[in-house]
Amino acid sequence: MDIASFLRAVFALALTLGLIGLAAVALRKYGPDYIARLSAQKKDRRLRVVESLVLDPARRLLIVDCDGREQLILLGEGQVLAELPPREAK
Repeated sequence: MDIASFLRAVFALALTLGLIGLAAVALRKYGPDYIARLSAQKKDRRLRVVESLVLDPARRLLIVDCDGREQLILLGEGQVLAELPPREAK
């Protein structure tokens, strides 16, 4: 393998890793907002996450609203813990 082939391979690797890093930064910065805007455009959605709380790396609590009923869900163990009463209008 001559020096030109080696330099070409190193440049191609650096370019590929740079593009992957750039895509990761762009998705981290703009991805969640773009996805939220896309889902907000749909008016006939029946399900939405009201609030989320991370308990530990394996478990998360969610309050999910479905057809006006709020449910408390523990993710990671897949259990519905309690049905919450409807929230009062402010």
